Amino acid sequence: MPLVGGEEAENEGIMQVSKLMLVSARTAPKSGGIDDIVTAVVFGEEREALAAEMDRLSEERKISQFSRDARSVRDSQAIVLIGVRVRKFDLNCGACGYHTCDQFEKAGRKKGQDFTGPTCLFKSLDLGIALGSAVKTASILNVDNRIMYRIGVAAIRLRLMPEADVIMGIPISAKGKNIYFDRKWPP
Repeated sequence: MPLVGGEEAENEGIMQVSKLMLVSARTAPKSGGIDDIVTAVVFGEEREALAAEMDRLSEERKISQFSRDARSVRDSQAIVLIGVRVRKFDLNCGACGYHTCDQFEKAGRKKGQDFTGPTCLFKSLDLGIALGSAVKTASILNVDNRIMYRIGVAAIRLRLMPEADVIMGIPISAKGKNIYFDRKWPP
């Protein structure tokens, strides 16, 4: 009789959940029905590269939370990345700081410390809704998770999704207790 051990089955389950999270991000409602969401799953050696980049950021910027979050990345079985390509939306709402969407586009994109801007409010909303849909899926399937800004910063620096202007990371794990909500700050 074949036997699949608990750890092996749980790791397979995590990979399935991470893929379902990408489906949730993809099918989340988008402003004007225009999909500029970018997704990926990071595991294995790339997961360690992501954590190492977060440690470098911690040293460079003297911000201990990057290293704290790098520990969470290392303790996770997979990392879901969700980002957005930012372009004009043709609504002329002015939330980006420009009077019209054409002015927004003519201003050009500039790399900031972490992400590229300016950002269209509607693309930011799309990213937030995609993130919420993804973590909802993980939660429904009893997989621990937490949205992390600092993972996205490292993913941008590593060019893991070069088409994305803004990226957020969601580490996921299946352990005996949630590893993301009792972290000490500073470590």
